[in-house]
Amino acid sequence: MNLIDIQHLRTAIEIARQAREHGNHPFGALLVDKENNVLLQAENTVVTGRDCTGHAETNLMRLATQRFSSEELESCTLYTSTEPCAMCAGAIHWGNVRRVVYALSEVGLYDLIGPSPEHLLLPCRDVFAHSQRAIEVDGPALELDAEARKVHEGFWST
Repeated sequence: MNLIDIQHLRTAIEIARQAREHGNHPFGALLVDKENNVLLQAENTVVTGRDCTGHAETNLMRLATQRFSSEELESCTLYTSTEPCAMCAGAIHWGNVRRVVYALSEVGLYDLIGPSPEHLLLPCRDVFAHSQRAIEVDGPALELDAEARKVHEGFWST
């Protein structure tokens, strides 16, 4: 992980803030090419879209696979404010993105928001371990700085 990765993660966290401002769960993601150009960004739309699959990473992968070939996506990195869930990890696998960087871990999120029957504790590394593709995962990052957690503060208790 380097300074460019940290910068992109901060952008993902800012997108998560925007999702929250738009009335959605605070999650954000962006897709970056091998030259570190931001290609796409997406926020969570579960509430406003009335779609349980409207997670930031899944929304991003829908856009990405419509605009880019599998070969182009292979050299991209997906940055996300929080570790991708199992559904999003599947979308990343099928979209052929080969690197994922996240700020807050799934466990860190669940510790922050408390128990819920909606939790599905299945780390993205475990999902990717069953892939025939080599998908690099970096994260969690920024957890100790509280940047990744801050966007969630007070949201889940409302």
